[in-house]
Amino acid sequence: MKTIYIYALDTLADWELGYVTAELNSRRFFKEDANQVSIKTVSYSKQLIRTMGGMTIVPDYLIDDIMVSETNMLLLPGADTWNDPKHEAILVKASELLSAGATVCAICGATAALANFGILDNRPHTSNGPGFLEMVCSNYKGQDFYLDQASVASNNLITAGSTDALLWTKQIIECLDVFKSNTLEAWYNYFNTGDSNYFFELMQTLPGNNKN
Repeated sequence: MKTIYIYALDTLADWELGYVTAELNSRRFFKEDANQVSIKTVSYSKQLIRTMGGMTIVPDYLIDDIMVSETNMLLLPGADTWNDPKHEAILVKASELLSAGATVCAICGATAALANFGILDNRPHTSNGPGFLEMVCSNYKGQDFYLDQASVASNNLITAGSTDALLWTKQIIECLDVFKSNTLEAWYNYFNTGDSNYFFELMQTLPGNNKN
């Protein structure tokens, strides 16, 4: 069982998590021998979190409850509140998880939080475009490792900009190895282009259909 921890904080950017949470929770496109995954929300307290879209989240766990194991994963969404000092604890935990070989996935404002904490100083990464991290992070020293790409998966770190949740999700699913490769490609192409041909291609990759 792999546990996917999602850090919940006020003003969480709902759209950045939409693809990944829907697919991991529904399992609708999982391959037959996919590993079991469990999605849990985690935060600095058990108080209600209100997202940017006005949804409320009751965290399942506190930060101290996170199991540091290479089989687990931490998702860090964007938000307008990352500068609050109370989020330092999850950045410490993210560093521990990376050191243990677990995968940490950050998007938009969460990449800035990692950068300001020094986690991106020596790791290939991306964010909301060249110059963004320098503009918002006084402690950022990872310029030599910045890649001007939509989403970057390097070792056990996956980073993306605010408009690239779809590719970020694709790389997360690929890391978890819960889709067949042709299912993942068809899934990504369909949602990326809206071309119905990819939808039918996706359906043909699923168990019970003739094409594999």
